[in-house]
Amino acid sequence: MNLLETNNLFKTTNPKQNMKNALKIISGLILLVIPIYLIFPGMPLETWGTAALDLIKGGITILVLLAGLILIILGINEIKR
Repeated sequence: MNLLETNNLFKTTNPKQNMKNALKIISGLILLVIPIYLIFPGMPLETWGTAALDLIKGGITILVLLAGLILIILGINEIKR
């Protein structure tokens, strides 16, 4: 072991930083679990899944159209040079 490795062994951690990290993890888990729970069958938002998929499909369509438009504009720009 060299001197740098031994310094890392005795590194002190800040308890406030550990609590912030734990709070971030817990809040992230809550934000993931509650919506998933609400969209299960028999729950108030069970039809939300189909609406979300329709929104995603529409978003992908618009994204492809915008990408095509950008490619056309770039192609025209290259022709002008």
